[in-house]
Amino acid sequence: MKFFLFFIIIFIDQITKFIVNKNIAINSSYKINSFIDIVNIKNKGIAFGLFSEIISSWIISIVVIVIILFLIMWFFKSDILFEKLGLLIVIAGALGNLIDRLIFNQVTDFIYFNYDHYYWPAFNFADVFISFGIITLIIAAYMKYRYDKKNE
Repeated sequence: MKFFLFFIIIFIDQITKFIVNKNIAINSSYKINSFIDIVNIKNKGIAFGLFSEIISSWIISIVVIVIILFLIMWFFKSDILFEKLGLLIVIAGALGNLIDRLIFNQVTDFIYFNYDHYYWPAFNFADVFISFGIITLIIAAYMKYRYDKKNE
């Protein structure tokens, strides 16, 4: 079941990026409603395009690979099911973006929230999964803390 979830996350990320790349020109957008657009933005940096002109995409890829390897080791050492779930989701999301980086030297971001003159930088489903996995890890850590505190 875990590995099915793992591959589904990667599949959702990759298929949505493929659909966007085939149907929306780079730097173009398609309005869904008054606050969500589907765009085709290429991100050569890390989150929100940071360091895109400073650090090579290959260096970013190597750092991401090291982080993923650390997370995999953590996954296999953990005996907490909820923590393992969070790690699995983060690893799958990170691999989704790493695949883009290794193949295309950049990541496709396409979900764009905006309202009036306010906006959130474009992101993709891998980013959503990474965020959800991190929230799961925070909850797991809190639950472990509460359990340990209760059993002192």
